[in-house]
Amino acid sequence: MTRRVVITGMGIVSPNGTGIDHAWKNIVAGKSGIGLISTIDVSDMPSKIGGEPTLGKEPGECDFDKVADAKEQRRSDKSILYALVAADEALHDAGDLGDPERIGVCIGGGIGGLQTIYDACMELDKEGPRRINPFFIPSALINMAAGQVSIKYGFKGPNISIVTACATGTHSIGEGARLIMHGDADVMVCGGTEAGICRIGLAGFCAMRALSTRNDDPAGASRPWDKGRDGFVIAEGAGVLVLEEYEHAKARGAKIYAEVAGYGMSGDAHHITAPAEGGEGGLRAMKAALKDASLSPESVDYINAHGTSTGLGDVGELTAVQTLFGNLPVSMSSTKSMTGHLLGAAGAVEAIFSVLAIRDQIVPPTINLTDPEDMVGNFDLVPNVAKKRKVDIAISNSFGFGGTNASVLFKKV
Repeated sequence: MTRRVVITGMGIVSPNGTGIDHAWKNIVAGKSGIGLISTIDVSDMPSKIGGEPTLGKEPGECDFDKVADAKEQRRSDKSILYALVAADEALHDAGDLGDPERIGVCIGGGIGGLQTIYDACMELDKEGPRRINPFFIPSALINMAAGQVSIKYGFKGPNISIVTACATGTHSIGEGARLIMHGDADVMVCGGTEAGICRIGLAGFCAMRALSTRNDDPAGASRPWDKGRDGFVIAEGAGVLVLEEYEHAKARGAKIYAEVAGYGMSGDAHHITAPAEGGEGGLRAMKAALKDASLSPESVDYINAHGTSTGLGDVGELTAVQTLFGNLPVSMSSTKSMTGHLLGAAGAVEAIFSVLAIRDQIVPPTINLTDPEDMVGNFDLVPNVAKKRKVDIAISNSFGFGGTNASVLFKKV
């Protein structure tokens, strides 16, 4: 198929702000959105820090009242509400998209309604089955974020949900683009959402010893490629992009951010949590994205890394990137140094930052990179300060538990 796919709308809920303008301004400024967790009791947790979107009605805050009334909010997990807020911004950004039967939705999550499941289990244990809310199951399902967006806006095209742990957002964009390329839709509303900051979620990651315990310095806790890193920082939010067939977008005079020009996937077949040796799975995903776009490594200007601030993950990805790009003048940064790790929403949020890097010709920094690993060498990880540079081609990487890898390549139009 020769149908090209472009991005015509974007929306975000993140620890660094709700709304594209607010979040991107803070990211470019190198401002951390990580702090002490305030929404749950963390007094008995080894890790007490996270990236929580600010809820409220002020600019830059996440206002659920804009997308759901009080009854709907009680019937919906927070992950669904985040998705609705991000989708609402993206759709307003995109404008009139035309025939609803040609508009689909592909929004996934890594864990789904974990708080909702936890609350229902506690209620069941305390009060018995008669007290379980009849909306419990629909409010906890991962695909209900896509379902609720479809219902709210009347979109009758493909309605699917991808679940690939921390690669979910990137896979959602790639698969949504393919649906357009193959003619199943003219527009796809794609992305990821997550609301994993709850006691059971935090306790689970703490049990794995995966989280940073730099509780006295939340803003400095996420430190990709820095020798002082001690784990990732959990975060939550949502990212949604409107993907559209190029001629369809042109015909209606749409604003075009960038083109989705390449998409690659791979599996490690190695370990449930650790990446394959040398990050070879991620390497194959990036190669596949370049092949899909009919581009060479020399064409790439910027990579938004998965970059979680974990030892094995950071080393594996950097090894893969250095293997593929060698001494080429590519810049790579991890915006997770500022947002924390949004799990199933991470890929979509980071895709948005990659597209904005193309729009503004600036690459965001990797903050807290004060003592880089020796293997970093002269490779440009954009330490601590954003950099103005040419960005015509950007790759966004996401890797997930189970050895699932995804890379999506964006191109200036």
